[in-house]
Amino acid sequence: MKSYLNLEQVQFDEKGLVPAIIQDAKTKDVLTLAYMNKESLAITIEQGETWFYSRSRKSLWHKGETSGNKQKVVSLHYDCDQDVILVQVEPMGPACHTGKYSCFHGIEKGDSDRLQIITKLEQRIKERDVKRPEGTYTTYLFEKGMDKILKKVGEEAAEVIIAAKNQSHSELCYETADLIYHLLVLLQEAKLPLDRVLNELESRYKESLTSTS
Repeated sequence: MKSYLNLEQVQFDEKGLVPAIIQDAKTKDVLTLAYMNKESLAITIEQGETWFYSRSRKSLWHKGETSGNKQKVVSLHYDCDQDVILVQVEPMGPACHTGKYSCFHGIEKGDSDRLQIITKLEQRIKERDVKRPEGTYTTYLFEKGMDKILKKVGEEAAEVIIAAKNQSHSELCYETADLIYHLLVLLQEAKLPLDRVLNELESRYKESLTSTS
């Protein structure tokens, strides 16, 4: 976890609180706005998971303690006045108590990134791997292990080829979606972050721009 703040320099208000903006470290979406006091901020820094202060209950609360939707802290920063905290996290599930990805519900509807669903699906698959809820197909794959996952990736790749040969857009769309899902499961099983694959693609793209061949 990266931390670029000094706890002693944080400017808490007259109630001993500081607003904390929680942001998805990968998508940069704002997930929620909460409040921290000195104790909850110190615990957040120490444990690497978000802790807040509930103004209604007047007590500390650990995000995801009961729901399992914890937030792993990636970095902490304060603003130029040191009276607002930006907490970048890796969410292990929905941020909102309604089950929404973000408390700012318009973010999902107005999402301008057409590949945002890949990130959300990656997060859901990782959550399934950690929690292993009964009755889900993703849990079944993780419990069967690498050989089963590899077999499914091979099967779905073959289905994509067949759909393309059949020149059926609807079939090709469906089978490609299946293949992408199973590839994401494979990456999670192998503990290879999707970001590394995306970085490799970006590197190859940049090389192609400078290539004279």
